[in-house]
Amino acid sequence: MAKGSKENIVRTFINRNVERHLVKEFLLHETQDAGFGGLTFKRTPEGEMIVLEAENVGRVIGTRGRIINELTRRLEEDFNLYQPKLEVGECETPALNAQIMASRLASSLERGWFFRRAGNSTAMNIMNAGARGCLIVLSGKVSGARNRTQKFQAGHIKFCGETALSTMDVGYSVAVKKLGTIGCTVAIMRPGTRLPNELIIKSREEVGLEPLPHDYEITESIVQTPVSEDEAVPDMSEEEMVEASVQALLEIEAGMADGREEE
Repeated sequence: MAKGSKENIVRTFINRNVERHLVKEFLLHETQDAGFGGLTFKRTPEGEMIVLEAENVGRVIGTRGRIINELTRRLEEDFNLYQPKLEVGECETPALNAQIMASRLASSLERGWFFRRAGNSTAMNIMNAGARGCLIVLSGKVSGARNRTQKFQAGHIKFCGETALSTMDVGYSVAVKKLGTIGCTVAIMRPGTRLPNELIIKSREEVGLEPLPHDYEITESIVQTPVSEDEAVPDMSEEEMVEASVQALLEIEAGMADGREEE
C-alpha cells in the first residue's frame, strides 16, 4: 500500500512538470513576437496562477485584453488546468534575460547575419548590460552542410554543479535556415553574483568591534621610533656594497680563526 502510494506521488510530480513544460512551449510559441522572457507557476487555493514575463506587454494583452483572454481560455481547455489565471509582467532589462537574448540571436541568424557577428554582438550587449559573464553556444549547420558547434564566452562562467544552477540563467531558441536548423543557447551569470570562493574579510571597525590593544602598541612603536643618522643606511653604489660585503665576511672569518687559536 505504501509503495503504491509513493509511486502515485512520484507520478503526480512528473505529470505536473510535463504539463508545465508543455504550457511553457505553448506560450513561447504564441508570444514569441512580444519577447517571451519566462514563466513562473504559483499554485493558489483559487487556481493555477501563471506569471508571464515579456519584453512588450501590450502585444501579450492585446486590444481590451482580447489576446490574454484567448490564451487563458486555451490553457483551461487544452491543458486541463484548474481555473488558470494568466498575468503579464514587463522585463526591466531584456539584455540580461537569457530567453529573450536567445530569441533575438535566432532571429538575427534567420535574417541572414553571419554567425560570428551575431554571437559576438549578443555577448557584447549582455556584458554591457552589467552581466558578470555569458556563454553562447550555436550548434547545427552553422556555416556549411556539416553540423558543428561554435561557442562565444566572456567573463565568469560556471558549467555545472549547484553554483551553475543558482547563478546562471539559461535560455534556448531555434533558428530555421535553408541549410537546416541552428540551436541557440544563451547562459548569463547574473549581475552582482558572488561565487563560493570569493570571501570578503572585514576589519574590526567595519563590524563594530574595537581594535586590539597590541595593534595600538605596534603602530605607535613603528611610527614614533625615530631613526638616527648613524643608524640610517647610507646610499651606496653596487661596487661599494660588494666591497662592504667582502669586508664583513673577512672580519667574520678572522674572528672565527682567533677563536680556534684561543682554544
